[in-house]
Amino acid sequence: MSSFIYTLKLIFLSPLAFLWENVYRFRRFAYQLGVLSSSEFKVPIISVGNISFGGTGKTPFTMWLAKYFNELDLKTMILMRGYKGKLEHGSGLLKSGKKLGYNPVDFGDEAILFAKTLDNASIVVGKNRTENLRYYFPKERPDIVILDDGHQHLKLKRKLNFVLFDAMMPLAQYKVAPLGLLREGVSALEDADVIVLGRTDQVETKQVDELKDFIQKNTLKKLDFAEISYRPSGVYSLNYKLKYLPDQLKDKRFICAAAIASPNSFFNLVESLGAVIVEKLIYPDHHYFNQKDVEELLTLAIENDVEILTTEKDLVKLKKVTHDKRINFLSVSVEFLNGEEIVKKKIHEILTTI
Repeated sequence: MSSFIYTLKLIFLSPLAFLWENVYRFRRFAYQLGVLSSSEFKVPIISVGNISFGGTGKTPFTMWLAKYFNELDLKTMILMRGYKGKLEHGSGLLKSGKKLGYNPVDFGDEAILFAKTLDNASIVVGKNRTENLRYYFPKERPDIVILDDGHQHLKLKRKLNFVLFDAMMPLAQYKVAPLGLLREGVSALEDADVIVLGRTDQVETKQVDELKDFIQKNTLKKLDFAEISYRPSGVYSLNYKLKYLPDQLKDKRFICAAAIASPNSFFNLVESLGAVIVEKLIYPDHHYFNQKDVEELLTLAIENDVEILTTEKDLVKLKKVTHDKRINFLSVSVEFLNGEEIVKKKIHEILTTI
């Protein structure tokens, strides 16, 4: 970008960014003062959120939390919006560990993935998460609640706040929209307890240190940091049967399709395992695949004599359209590079309130 265009951008967009940031700052301040009310429940509530647009790995981190709570023999409830699902503006309940007939069109893709993967958990979808918790809590009696994408949902008081960042996002983008990719100013991190940096293994140490310095310099309190990566466990079939271990993917050829916020992170992970991506198909985030999409994918797979590889989140939507055996998904889980002890310590501190 030329200096002239950059100057024009600053002139015209800076007032909008200033207004955007201060509206959010005033809103957060109003909740702190009690001008806007928030509800408190006896059950411990943990927020998993971010302050940027795009994917920061909230879904796999929430999955890790829920599985950890299961190891502790705790029943988890996940409160989520059910983005783009029909129940987003209503409410719905999914239970894990049962034969599933839930439709992602109703509940959203992430809710179905949680219900399919987790044990001893209930997933509640709907935009009004405070009312949904009030309604479903007596029915489910969870030991702990995870508020998905919760950093801006201030109507619920929480005991612990995790805020996620993608370490691969350039530091220059850490400006409030429309100047950058932040949906809220860095001052919002005053309410954070632990900053979780994702994909730090894919960038230089200097870039990670610069991001940490930027975050810490813009907040008044000392923050704790954790770093995570996303470890592939293998390629699975449409029926969740293991087909290839990660070390068996070298030189294997795929058509890759992704309808997630950061599709390139998925493609990069596939290629890092030595696989060859013949063609990359990118769809809008949370896109619901239709028959035309599937026919396009299968035609490309047949023409190139390859299989199709997608994300686990996208698979739950593709299964509603097809059961073609050429479609597979890459299973990914969170792996801590450092800070796991900090995260668990914070969790156990709030568990003493149960």
